[in-house]
Amino acid sequence: MSQHFSSNLKLACSHYRSISEVCRLLAINRAQFNKYLSGQSQPTAYNLRRIGDFFGVEDYELGLPPEQFAHLIGARASTVPTPEPQDPLLALLAPLREKAADLSRYCGYYFEYSNCMSVPGTILVSLVHLREEQGTFLFERQERQERSSTSDPHADDWVRCRYLGAAFALQDRLFLVDFESLTVNEMSQTILIPSFKSRITRLNGLKTGVSSGDRRNPACTRVVWEYLGLEINRINAYRQVRLYHPDDAVIDDDVRRRLQAIPNVHGLYEVE
Repeated sequence: MSQHFSSNLKLACSHYRSISEVCRLLAINRAQFNKYLSGQSQPTAYNLRRIGDFFGVEDYELGLPPEQFAHLIGARASTVPTPEPQDPLLALLAPLREKAADLSRYCGYYFEYSNCMSVPGTILVSLVHLREEQGTFLFERQERQERSSTSDPHADDWVRCRYLGAAFALQDRLFLVDFESLTVNEMSQTILIPSFKSRITRLNGLKTGVSSGDRRNPACTRVVWEYLGLEINRINAYRQVRLYHPDDAVIDDDVRRRLQAIPNVHGLYEVE
């Protein structure tokens, strides 16, 4: 390889934001790449071909005199591939993904009990599925309520909501953020206190949101998640997803107590 290789490589790299970015996109070790730049080492034939393909030049052109190489890549500037800009939302969430603890033990299906935000005095039972996909913990929450009025004989008697979101475990708390996927007109956040027992049964927490109705009323309710298992009969479980009166037999005394619990000095209440 010509003595001009290191100078030409530096010039080619100057078209990118940093040497680190070039190494990342090429998947070449930074320390080894620095040796190429300083002239201490020459790339193997395989790596030389990869570098040439990356910058859009032939292998031998990387060894041309610097003036010729500068003219060459200047003439080909429009063909040099540029990396796609990183999604700012993904960049914002990257620290959360790196710092969040493993939620694998919490994966599975749950009934979520909450004081209904839109119909005060009732308890809403929802079906939640928390799962892992490629190292990220996602969840789906299914809700449905009977319509208060069925003046339209052709209208469905149920209003269905489907929330999709992501879950993060930070400092002994489970943070879940979601949005209503059918209308995309609201978001909510749930914070749960994890279980420190070997077997997960019920989790306590709080859920906040803002009504999508005309008044846009903010609301906060205590919630209880009841673990159902990794695999369930979804149809049978979904039949129980609806509004209940607090004294309904489906709502046991423990759930009532948890939903009515008074927060302790830390703003939280005891977990099972």
